[in-house]
Amino acid sequence: MVRLLNPKNTASHTVFFLSLARNRFAIASKHILHSVFRRKFMEETGDRETSSNSQMNYETVPENEDFPKPLSLPPPELSRQVEYDRAMRAEAAVKAGPALSRNEFIYEDEWMIAVNKPLGVYCEHVLSSIPGLLASSPSSAGTVNDVHPLELHLANRLDRDTSGVMIITKLHKIAGQLVKAFTDRKVRKTYLALCIGPAPKWNNIYIESGHGRSKFGAWRVYSKTDVGRILPGGTVVREMATHLKVLAVNANHRMHHDSVDEAQNSSQGIAFDLEEDKFVTLGDNGSMDSIEKLVVTEQNSEVAGLDCDIVSSPNIRKNDEVLIRASPLSGRTHQIRLHCQYMGLPLRGDVKYEGPHTWKGITYANHALHAESLCFEHPVTGNMVQLHAPLPQWVMEAY
Repeated sequence: MVRLLNPKNTASHTVFFLSLARNRFAIASKHILHSVFRRKFMEETGDRETSSNSQMNYETVPENEDFPKPLSLPPPELSRQVEYDRAMRAEAAVKAGPALSRNEFIYEDEWMIAVNKPLGVYCEHVLSSIPGLLASSPSSAGTVNDVHPLELHLANRLDRDTSGVMIITKLHKIAGQLVKAFTDRKVRKTYLALCIGPAPKWNNIYIESGHGRSKFGAWRVYSKTDVGRILPGGTVVREMATHLKVLAVNANHRMHHDSVDEAQNSSQGIAFDLEEDKFVTLGDNGSMDSIEKLVVTEQNSEVAGLDCDIVSSPNIRKNDEVLIRASPLSGRTHQIRLHCQYMGLPLRGDVKYEGPHTWKGITYANHALHAESLCFEHPVTGNMVQLHAPLPQWVMEAY
């Protein structure tokens, strides 16, 4: 049977179906959010518990097994309590209400929404907040109606304490296309990080390494030559590549063709050339900045001056505030945080990866990492979409 809708009642039907979708989504979210937060808590605090059906039982790893050697330091003991406190605050935020408001919407069309994710909340909390926000603004609902019900998906994810651009798609088909674009490395991403450590001599550096979990599940940096080797949990070392560019040291600009302000208003700056399969960084006049390259191996890790203990010891070596723009090629968990730690420049507040919990007398509840921009081809229109999240205050102060 075909039901015809009175055009005059279209708006009310839209509100009805949005409310229905919101209620169903809320019920489902109520049942899954607790398990999601428990899993994330275990991952982020280094909880060694393993379920009976887990494929990664680190407690039964043979001591004499010849596994790859991690080249970055493990999380310090302090990080466990810090991560616990932060996870509890994020879970409390769920009970307090939506993770964001309409003010955090950066972009919206019929097929997707881009938001400026607040720090201190999980992506799942952001996702569960969207139906209510759409229901409160039926005019922006796009394809959400009785023919095309709400089908929300996270196209990309950010760490709990990372703010910035995050995309939620409205249809299954669009979600699949965007996720594939991320997987195929057709999405250009830039992040801003405030690091604490000795100011580096390099301005631009491209880092290639391995990435994987060590014996007790912590993410670590491995040698590039170890890519493909088996790790204690049964997974393998995977390749990881990041471009880091120093923008400012102690709020003094490094001389580059691009800047924080220019990146907010143009597509120039650091990018990955899809045709040439390499990173390039272009200025306004089309010239290319030189980029150093570091391939991480066990041998050069011993001499490259990458001892993270130095970073937390101001009496041994001066610590600076270094504002970095990071462009990840691969999409590994905690990738930028790991590579910054490895380079002796951990993020402020990133206790898990050797960053200072307290800096200049202030104890920070989050790490200083912001997803600045995304650039990709629209899966429906084919047009290039450039999304920029508003800059947090700490970026403006550091620049």
